[in-house]
Amino acid sequence: MHTPIIKLRTYVYIDSLQPQLAEYMATVSQGFLPIPGDACLWVEVSPGMAVHRLTDAALKATRVHLSQQVIEREFGSMVIHHRDQSDVLEAGKVILSRLGTQVAERQNCKIAWAEIIRQNRRGSMILPDQSMFILETEPAGYIIYAANQAEKAANITIIDVRAVGAFGRLTISGREADVDEAAAAAIAAVQRPSGT
Repeated sequence: MHTPIIKLRTYVYIDSLQPQLAEYMATVSQGFLPIPGDACLWVEVSPGMAVHRLTDAALKATRVHLSQQVIEREFGSMVIHHRDQSDVLEAGKVILSRLGTQVAERQNCKIAWAEIIRQNRRGSMILPDQSMFILETEPAGYIIYAANQAEKAANITIIDVRAVGAFGRLTISGREADVDEAAAAAIAAVQRPSGT
C-alpha cells in the first residue's frame, strides 16, 4: 500500500485564546469547547485524511482536548487546546515527530487580500465612526492566529473567522483607530506566525 507524503500546511500555537475568538470557535466546535485563556494549537495538513492519525497521537500522549476536526479530501485540520500551555506544546511536538518534520517546514502564509473599509458620509453598512477590516490568507488556518492577535491588540469586534478550506478569512470592525491597530497586528501575526 502506498503511503502518501503528508505536507504540513499550517501549524500555529496560541498562548492564550482571547474571549471573542474562543466564543466564536465554540460555535463551530464539535468536541470540547475552548475557553478564554486556553492555550491552543491549530494544525492543518494535506492530504486531509492524515489528520486522523495526528489527532489520535496528540490525544493519547497528552491531556489536550479536541475542539474541532475538519477533514476534506485535500486538507484536514484539527484544533486542540488546554489550560496548561505545556500540554499543548507537548502535543505539538508529538504531531511534528509523527510527521517527521519541524515548524520551520510548514507552508508559509500568503496574504491574499487585506483591506480596511472606512465609513463614509453617503451611507454605509458600517456604523458612524467605525471601520471594517478584511484579511484573507493562504493556507486558511493562519487566520486564527491573526484573529487572536488582532483581538489582543485593540478593542474590536470579531465579525467572522473562516479558517477551513483553501483560504482563511477574518472580518473585524470597530473605531477607526482600533481597526488600524488590529489590522497591523493581524498582518504582523501572519507574517511571523507563532510555532512555539
